[in-house]
Amino acid sequence: MKILVTNDDGMFSEGLWVLARELKTTGDVVVVAPDREQSAIGTAVTLTQPLRVQKIQSRVAGVGAYAVQGTPGDSVILALEKLTGGGVDVVVSGINEGLNVGTDVLISGTVGAALQGYLRGTSALALSMAGTQKSHLAAAAAIARRLVERVRDSALSGPVFLNVNLPDRKLEEIAGVRITRLARESHLDTAQEGHDGKRGYYWLVRKRRPGREHPDMSDIWAVEHGYVSISALHIYESDLGSLASDGFCSDALCMDLAAELTKQR
Repeated sequence: MKILVTNDDGMFSEGLWVLARELKTTGDVVVVAPDREQSAIGTAVTLTQPLRVQKIQSRVAGVGAYAVQGTPGDSVILALEKLTGGGVDVVVSGINEGLNVGTDVLISGTVGAALQGYLRGTSALALSMAGTQKSHLAAAAAIARRLVERVRDSALSGPVFLNVNLPDRKLEEIAGVRITRLARESHLDTAQEGHDGKRGYYWLVRKRRPGREHPDMSDIWAVEHGYVSISALHIYESDLGSLASDGFCSDALCMDLAAELTKQR
């Protein structure tokens, strides 16, 4: 199995390499990611200037690594068309520092990177974790590996496009896995004023909407209650089948996954 690992936090993000190291245990991994932070850039691709790529020293033995002077979407396009030699079975984007839930998916670079794989007929996972303390990245990577193996082992009717969000917890503290829908909202972007001593400026700030109740089985509800949230994202009307009907995930699988994770305590 050939796996492309990417992200929007940049080539030197710790979550990227924890993920690559874990997935190396189940397949051949190539890392192609932006050379710098690209959060909240969404689905942007570069059409007005050349893209430069540098092969860099990998942090994981046996894993090739390329830094792209461009967006997460650019990275996946270049990887699939020029850098990996073809044959990629799944694109995994992450591990993002901070959740991508609800309407966040519309501007998420993590999701935008996975989208470029899905548009090219490749199963794709966007993987994000609550918080920025990075204390339980290994747990998130272990869950990603199990999902990738499920993609490999399932007789799917077509590629899947999954948005996966995890609580920042140890494996044994995760309540389970839930198939969820996107919450109707997540954050509200606001503008704050500042002054640098010479001129004024504005700074956009992301804030959670206070006092919002999220319905059961939404992605925000799941993570707030300690569950791993798996949401299927759809681009084409013909893809509106469920993960359960495709044989990818069901209540039984979710219980099996939770049991397997518990064994790894």
